[in-house]
Amino acid sequence: MTKTHSFHIPVMGIGFTIDTPLKVSHLGIDSAISLVDDILIEKLRKMYCSMFQMPYEEIDANQTDFRAKRITSYLNLIHEVSEQKFNQLKAANASHIEDLKQYLNLLPGTSQLKEQVSAFISKPFGLEKAKEFLSSHLRKGSIDVNIMTKVDKDNYKDKSKLPTEYNDAHSALRGYANSDLSSSLILSAGMNPHLFSYLENFKDFYPDAEGYIKKKIILKVSDYRSALIQGKILAKKGLWVSEYRIESGLNCGGHAFATNGLLMGPILNEFQTNKGSLANELFELLSKALSEKNLVVPQDILDVKITAQGGVGTNEEHEFLLDQYKLDSVGWGTPFLLVPEATTVDDDTLNQMVQAKEKDLYLSDISPLGVPFNSLKGNTKDLEKQRNIDKNRPGSACPKKFVALNKEFLEEGLCTASRQYQHLKLKELDAQNLDKEAYDKAFNKITEKSCTCVGLGTSALLKYNLDTKTEGKGVSVCPGPNMAYFSKIMSLKDMTSYIYGELKNIVSPERPNMFVKELTIYVDYITEKLNEVGTISNNKDKRYFTSFVDNLKGGVQYYQDLFENTKGYFESSKTSIYSGLKTELNRLNNLTIKIDNITQIA
Repeated sequence: MTKTHSFHIPVMGIGFTIDTPLKVSHLGIDSAISLVDDILIEKLRKMYCSMFQMPYEEIDANQTDFRAKRITSYLNLIHEVSEQKFNQLKAANASHIEDLKQYLNLLPGTSQLKEQVSAFISKPFGLEKAKEFLSSHLRKGSIDVNIMTKVDKDNYKDKSKLPTEYNDAHSALRGYANSDLSSSLILSAGMNPHLFSYLENFKDFYPDAEGYIKKKIILKVSDYRSALIQGKILAKKGLWVSEYRIESGLNCGGHAFATNGLLMGPILNEFQTNKGSLANELFELLSKALSEKNLVVPQDILDVKITAQGGVGTNEEHEFLLDQYKLDSVGWGTPFLLVPEATTVDDDTLNQMVQAKEKDLYLSDISPLGVPFNSLKGNTKDLEKQRNIDKNRPGSACPKKFVALNKEFLEEGLCTASRQYQHLKLKELDAQNLDKEAYDKAFNKITEKSCTCVGLGTSALLKYNLDTKTEGKGVSVCPGPNMAYFSKIMSLKDMTSYIYGELKNIVSPERPNMFVKELTIYVDYITEKLNEVGTISNNKDKRYFTSFVDNLKGGVQYYQDLFENTKGYFESSKTSIYSGLKTELNRLNNLTIKIDNITQIA
């Protein structure tokens, strides 16, 4: 069955899309749940069981395999309730006719499905015919899940380390694999060989003879090379990557995995150019692996979808991506944080984002993972962090420990945002007898880490008035730079109408084109990196900076050629696009000069 919408809602934070499928799956919209926080998941399962009058039995932390069991139970609840809502909608009974109207109302005006259903209903006795049509043509939105592969903390019981299968990401994978869902597992944040191998244990990830896979694999990547490497590794295990989801390295929400200066347009072009050869090469590896495992080999080559997300903000950009790069879907993340019908954000945080300007959104170093993190200045989790510093008690109490991955001081691991870790690091710092400037710089580097694994989930607890005694009330929030140009809370209908070009004047007129914005962010990023280095003293660093800048220059040339040959898109904004490209090219030329000037290799 064809996809209902040409957009999807990506995973956001830990709690912002934790129950999005319950809100939009029956309306045909694909979305994703983060599986990081099983404690939050269990609290929401209890709430929803009460709300929907379903039996609830607590899965406490004393049970064997409690993390996986919590995730399985929650996903089964989401599946059951959304399935019931969807079936009621398809039945078109009087009590649920409004849901059907909403489903159709969210479709673009050009939708054939909308036309066909309307034609049925308008005829005498057409409703019964419509019901038959709905039953076979309406599609429910996919309830996907996201696992950050590197957030795979070891776990212990009675001070004894548990087997790897009880690590956090492994347990989350098992929780999803054992659920009733037929959807997709999104693997993000790079490669985890042990986790990839663990996928082999679950039959739902393997294809049948017709090519049906109950639980598909989506790789979230930021360049073609990493996609090919990971796709090959999985294919050699008999596992097919059904979708490559390309996310802008820096023009995105949350953790930002910068490429080596490769920009989104050239990357998407590489995927489009190589899609056929990629599928053929991987299917050959897959077929061989399945044969060696004595498993069924599909009769035909399996489908590969290419999707993209990060920084999209207008219908014109949306349609251009679909048309130019033949994408299967475009992800709209940050703008949906302002749509309460789709995402779960507490009122105070929602209002903060509405008022956010460019100066309020920044690429921070607050993440304990050590990865740049797009954040909003003045969020309540950072204010809480500063209060702790002011009280001479820097660091978090670390109540959940999901990113307690640093083993510098303890075998069991500590989070770099935790009070225990920062206390130990500051003791080391005090012993170095540094001057004030050097000390302050090192102090800030240690204490700037924020307890994001708690803060990114707390908003959901506040929204639903659930207990926050353990977590506190501080909220971390992770919008992308795009948030600066969206300044009002929107209904789901308004948001979809805007995506499909039926509603205008939502974004600020000062908003730059998404490709130019990403380029500017990358130039800012590498400029800051050069400033931090001060002097380039070895060939490795010179190669890195030179290659990064050259790749960005290549991206500028690609865009100049692309827009010169593009007709029907960006006609009213080409002048500003060319101006933006020229400005950034001048900055890059100056960086090339600077690299030469600060290089001092003995």
